[in-house]
Amino acid sequence: MPLKIGRGDIRNIEEHAREAYPEECAGVLVGMNAGETKIVVDVWRAENTHEGERERRFLIEPLKIREFEERAEEREMEVLGFYHTHPDHPAEPSEYDREHAWPGWSYVIASVGADGIKDIRSWVLKADRSGYDEETLVE
Repeated sequence: MPLKIGRGDIRNIEEHAREAYPEECAGVLVGMNAGETKIVVDVWRAENTHEGERERRFLIEPLKIREFEERAEEREMEVLGFYHTHPDHPAEPSEYDREHAWPGWSYVIASVGADGIKDIRSWVLKADRSGYDEETLVE
C-alpha cells in the first residue's frame, strides 16, 4: 500500500534531520488510511530520549506515543507510523529497527549526512517480523 506524503511534510522531516545531525531524530506520521493508500496529513516531531549512541539509536517514550495517538484521534486521524533518520547510513531498516518495530505501521527513514539529505524511503514490517517490505512514497 503506498504512503502519500506531501512535499511540505517531506521538507519538515528533512529540516528535523539536518537540525539533529549527527544524532538521529524521530517523529510520527499522522493521517488516515484511505483503503488503497495511507495519506499523511501532518508529521509531528518527537524528542529522541534514547540514552547513549544517539547517532545510531532513537527512542520515543511509550507515553508520548499514546499522547500522539490521542492528539490524532481528537483530529479524527490516526498515527500511521514513524519517521527517523540514519546519519551517515542508508535509508534502510537496521536489525535494531526490526527488533523494535510493529507490523502494519509505516517507517519512513531519511539518510542524512553532513552535507544534507541523501535519500528517503518507507518500509512496513512483515507480519511474521522476518523483515520489511518497501512501501512506495507518493507525493
